[in-house]
Amino acid sequence: MTSPPLAIEASNLVLTLGEGGGAVDILRGIDLAVPQGQTLALLGPSGSGKSSLMALLSGLERATSGSLRIAGADFAALTEDALAAARRGRIGIVLQAFHLLPTMTALENVMTPMELAGMTDARSRAEAELESVGLGHRLHHYPAQLSGGEQQRVAIARALAPRPALVFADEPTGNLDAATGAAVMDLLFARRAETGATLVVITHDPELARRCERVVTLADGRVASDTAPSDNARA
Repeated sequence: MTSPPLAIEASNLVLTLGEGGGAVDILRGIDLAVPQGQTLALLGPSGSGKSSLMALLSGLERATSGSLRIAGADFAALTEDALAAARRGRIGIVLQAFHLLPTMTALENVMTPMELAGMTDARSRAEAELESVGLGHRLHHYPAQLSGGEQQRVAIARALAPRPALVFADEPTGNLDAATGAAVMDLLFARRAETGATLVVITHDPELARRCERVVTLADGRVASDTAPSDNARA
């Protein structure tokens, strides 16, 4: 049986901020290979490098050194414009703070990024995705008219509507109460299973991490442990 292609292939990723005597090593040689379709948790305390690693893997930040291929694209070799184009459609991101545009409705928040990417069926995709996350009746409501859980569901719809190969969720329940957070994560895992995307969840919560097939723990900018999918089969 052939192995699935790699969604993430990182080798010796280093991120250093500042120069000379003021330089600070944030990531210190990360090696990570993630098969397509896997659910992976990046676990670790604040300051361990989780969000910095996500920024590199999602193309929002460039590594100081090392090699990185994401969904078949060589992120380390691309120009800024080419990197932005490579992210489009390949990567979806769900953040703790939702980051919805307050002057746009739920439908517009999901639809606009796809329109900007040149997708001709942006409206129908947005409507279908919002229906899938249980917000078919809230298409024309603005973020201020939605609860925190509803706003995060809009953010999930926005991330998944373009059918990206790879979805990152950075502390996605951080602004939600426990019950709402659990419901949102149930939804995110269910939608991921339906779309077949690779899911990387950045968290400091071991309980949330255990929902993933694989848990990579970071400490001081390095991989401290990497548990096999067979040890975490609750996704």
